Amino acid sequence: MRNGLLAGCAAYGLWGLLPIFFRLLHHVDPAEIVTQRIIWSLLLILMLLAVRRSLTPLWTAVRDKRLVLPLAGSAALIALNWLTYVWAVNDGHVVAASLGYFLNPLVVVALGVVVLKEKLRRGQIAAIGIAAIGVVILAISALTTLWISLTLAFTFAFYGLLRKVTPVAPMVGLGVETLLLAPFAIAYLAWLSMQGGVSFGQDGATTALLVICGVVTTIPLVLFATAAQRLPMSMLGLMQYLAPTLQFLCGILLFGERLTTGQMASFGLIWTGLILFVADSLATARRNRIAAV
Repeated sequence: MRNGLLAGCAAYGLWGLLPIFFRLLHHVDPAEIVTQRIIWSLLLILMLLAVRRSLTPLWTAVRDKRLVLPLAGSAALIALNWLTYVWAVNDGHVVAASLGYFLNPLVVVALGVVVLKEKLRRGQIAAIGIAAIGVVILAISALTTLWISLTLAFTFAFYGLLRKVTPVAPMVGLGVETLLLAPFAIAYLAWLSMQGGVSFGQDGATTALLVICGVVTTIPLVLFATAAQRLPMSMLGLMQYLAPTLQFLCGILLFGERLTTGQMASFGLIWTGLILFVADSLATARRNRIAAV
């Protein structure tokens, strides 16, 4: 549980700071950024698996239809999530993207309760209810970009669910996902190259940043997959507020996006719900320790 919490906090913290990185690539086509992320992530994962002498489980998983089918679904979901997110950040919709990840925990909690039959305590239900009211207010105040938020929320929630129920190691599962996406990425880059629109190789800074995309993609996803396997979906969902909060701060403080009165009120409710959820979790853990003694 403790390792899962640490992995989850690290993953969401890194995701929260991604707008800063992707703004450095604002001049690059979002689809190329995503395809470069796939290719460089695959190379990095293969190297890491080789160092750990874990390539055999990767090839075994690729040949197992029971694993490949759900991982193909999770690969499609994460690719759509990446494309939407990169486009939103570079088109000046960082706050809308942060709303998507504020919505996502509620979807994750709902999936945990409905699909995985996880139980919620009264304190957790109250916390989620308050946060949900805040998210509704936030959604109403940003209707024109709500499609961005909903796409990000639902694609990542179902991605997390598929990864949780698929019995494969985090790094191996990510390797299978990127292997499945790689042919499409290579095909797109080949087509883009024939059109003369590839940014990779045009200058040193852009090329280096596109290569680094593999690192900033792989590390948080491995940490997230680790957390998803070790934590209840309800706890994983509420932890995710860390990432959109950091994204929100990037949009407001660094990129100059405006915040409406409705958005300010909704963020207050969301954080109130989060504080209540954490307080309930800590109190329950304390009671469990006392009971164990």
